[in-house]
Amino acid sequence: MTSRGASASRRLAVALIVLTGFTTAAAQQKNNNLFPYEYTIDDLDNGLRLVTVPTDYPNMVALYIVAQTGSRNEVEPGKSGYAHLFEHIMFRGSENYTPDERDAVLKRAGAETNASTSADRTTYYEIFSKEDLEPVLKLEADRFQRLRYPEPAYKTESLAVLGEYNKNSADPTEKLDEVLHETAFTKHTYAHTTMGYLKDIEDMPNQFNYSLQFYNRFYRPEYTTMILVGDLTRDRTLELTKKYFGGWARGSYVPDIPAEPPQAVARSATIDWPAPTLPWIAVAFKGPAYSDEKKDKAALDLLSPIAFGQNSDLYHRLVLDEQKVDTLIPDFGNHPDPELFTVYARVKNAKDIDDVRERILATFARFTNETVDQAKLDATRSRIRYSFALRLSSSAAIANSLAPYIGLRRTPDTINKLFALYQQVTPQDMRTIASQYFKDGNRTIVTLTSKAARN
Repeated sequence: MTSRGASASRRLAVALIVLTGFTTAAAQQKNNNLFPYEYTIDDLDNGLRLVTVPTDYPNMVALYIVAQTGSRNEVEPGKSGYAHLFEHIMFRGSENYTPDERDAVLKRAGAETNASTSADRTTYYEIFSKEDLEPVLKLEADRFQRLRYPEPAYKTESLAVLGEYNKNSADPTEKLDEVLHETAFTKHTYAHTTMGYLKDIEDMPNQFNYSLQFYNRFYRPEYTTMILVGDLTRDRTLELTKKYFGGWARGSYVPDIPAEPPQAVARSATIDWPAPTLPWIAVAFKGPAYSDEKKDKAALDLLSPIAFGQNSDLYHRLVLDEQKVDTLIPDFGNHPDPELFTVYARVKNAKDIDDVRERILATFARFTNETVDQAKLDATRSRIRYSFALRLSSSAAIANSLAPYIGLRRTPDTINKLFALYQQVTPQDMRTIASQYFKDGNRTIVTLTSKAARN
């Protein structure tokens, strides 16, 4: 029923969004804001936030509930992977609904439902007819406040997570991403992926009592934002939210997430993959955290497709002209703490690994010394801007586009602030900021090869 964590391969696919071409959706925008819809924000006394976005799309409503708990929150040794585990557990029943009863309510509503976990948040959603708003909210309120699962069901789901880890371990990009983060980070919880460490997953069936503690810590209103988009009104959504979520008790737990110390020396790792596969290279530099105020993240967002996207010089040389690489993808997501600006490359022949790696490094170095052409910068930010606008094509798409930003700032306005910041970035800003982050001592490189590929 649930989606099973953010795999490295899906992360690579998501990075392609900003690299494609688009038609304009500027007619939707108001007051030059990128997010064109009127919305309201209501904060309940317990800390729960409700974001309501009425739209002109008839009959349908999208409910996204963003819990600000991901693998980043897993600060205790031996306890990684629990945010992702709860993506599973949250479908195992609550005080007033068994799993079958829950499914029956959603089936009657004709609802689409799913969930996903990332490093920074877990998101649950339903898409349904507007007439079913109250029963769906009542259902969600029960599991967020009164989750109930017997120990046998807990063990079943923890073993399912182990099976998922083992299945994913057949994908070399999963191992590449796991080793990359474990090598790049020494203190911060970004050192482990959303799935968690294998030894912790293997021990999950023995940690039923800890799972109850995890739920009581993080499934609290102050960590939760509800997004309701569609054929609805603010008054009705607020009324129902207060009715079903107003009694939810605020928690007191605040995770002590360790800051990552500055990296002074370049790091590297190699992976000897046991099965035949094409070689992979991941070249990463520590980048800035998400910000809608400072230019650092915005400047590197704009540089990413220019330097490494499908229209870049490097892509044309390595992928199209010389055909040494069949996959070249930059990945630089939005995170509340500094994360990695990474370029992934799959190399067709192992003899070209060194050359491809040096060409990627030379491209990073190039943009610390070279100023981007103004016209290219303008075209890039226009494509990024209109790609986002074009995705707002239904109530469900609007809620889905909002959720990652809500997870960061709990308000849609951060989208408008970020894209306004993009407009302020100059070519000189990009060069200055690139030189700040793309330094040798800030670098981590991981190479994955197999014996079959080397022969």
